[in-house]
Amino acid sequence: MLCPNSQLSIFDWLTPDFSSQLKYDLFRAYYDARQNKRNTFNQLRFEIEHERNLLTLYERILDHTYEIRKSIAFIVNEPVKREIFAADFSDRVIHHLIFNYINPILDTQFSEDSYSCRIGKGTHYAIERMTGYLKACSADYTQDCHVLKLDIKGYFMAINKHLLWRKLQKMINSVRYAPLNPEDSSHCWNDCFDFDLVWWLMDKVIWHDPIKSCIIKGKMSDWDGLPPTKSLFHNPPDCGLPIGNLTSQLFSNVYLHDFDCFVKKELGAEYYGRYVDDFVIIHRDKAFLLDALDKIKCYLQEQSGLVLHPNKIYLQHYSKGFAFLGVYIKPYRCYIANRTKRKFHRAVSECDKRLAKVRILETKEGISKTSKIEIEKVRATINSYLGVMRHYSTYNLRRKTLLKKHRAIFKYGFLETHLHKYSVHRKYLNKNFKRHETNNFYSVDFVWAATRCPNDC
Repeated sequence: MLCPNSQLSIFDWLTPDFSSQLKYDLFRAYYDARQNKRNTFNQLRFEIEHERNLLTLYERILDHTYEIRKSIAFIVNEPVKREIFAADFSDRVIHHLIFNYINPILDTQFSEDSYSCRIGKGTHYAIERMTGYLKACSADYTQDCHVLKLDIKGYFMAINKHLLWRKLQKMINSVRYAPLNPEDSSHCWNDCFDFDLVWWLMDKVIWHDPIKSCIIKGKMSDWDGLPPTKSLFHNPPDCGLPIGNLTSQLFSNVYLHDFDCFVKKELGAEYYGRYVDDFVIIHRDKAFLLDALDKIKCYLQEQSGLVLHPNKIYLQHYSKGFAFLGVYIKPYRCYIANRTKRKFHRAVSECDKRLAKVRILETKEGISKTSKIEIEKVRATINSYLGVMRHYSTYNLRRKTLLKKHRAIFKYGFLETHLHKYSVHRKYLNKNFKRHETNNFYSVDFVWAATRCPNDC
């Protein structure tokens, strides 16, 4: 029998046991995994027969015959050079399945100042929180305080799997039989899903060695210049998690959860925040931070087998500001990093060149569907930067970069009030984009008169 709102006949809603629930959860994990991956080859191949593939995956999980497939290993150079292992799409579904099961349990235990891979606690939240901490510690920028910023050397590659496994057991088992609702003890976490099955899946994921069965994308020379501490190919046994997996991000928070508690409770650091392996402590007493630095070094080495990066220890007066998550935080203002500025300049210049080619084709052939797609890509590129930059003190940067004479972007679109968004003229839009446009915009004539900035400059 079907649920009234369901169109999937595979679910047996009359017997809501763990195996039936697993089918539903696999489909939910699949839809989570394919977000922002709809155009990748692995996702499209899986999607052609996704129901068959998910049911096969379901059977293999129940039979304990599921095996992790080959990952694709490659090097990215932006924003820094690092090694990435892209899991097969079916394995990504498993990663999301595990995440959906255990993240609600773990997230309630994480520190409020652990920001990575958490709903509502991303980079913008972390930056806002650290900006607030700087203001609070300095009593609205009227008293002296200092900033200590640290980074862990080769963090993902240094994670000890044995220690990670014990930390996971401690955090999950501590609340396994706890009630879901403190006011209602009739249901506990153990009733939600098959814990033994999830432990078996986590065992598969954590102890899998991706370098034994991976496909190298590119050339081995791409690894030249990458420090050994940033590659799984140079790792000691039973250490290291592949960068690129959702579970690796979640497990990295688990691995440093005890450290968060140590800094907040034992060291007494009130103004502290961590994003993966970057963390900041703000305090009025410089001697306190120097003492905390020595204790942190010892704790990380003895308790987690981690080492601070010797070239990334930053201790300065708050008035000089500090870099954090791609921005530079200073009293009263927050700027984006120079690296992002350079990329923004390059992206806008590249968009101008692409639109110039569209203009030539339009003169010869008229506006085509291909040209409209190219215009939409340009819009998406510009708005991806504006969407980030609007949160920070970047009005002058946006004005000087975008409001230049003869910009090709003004032939096909316009900038909305305060330069927060670039929109395309209706005649160049596809139908499904028209509803997003507004009439509140800067005309080309206004470009040359825009000399004042709003309050965010």
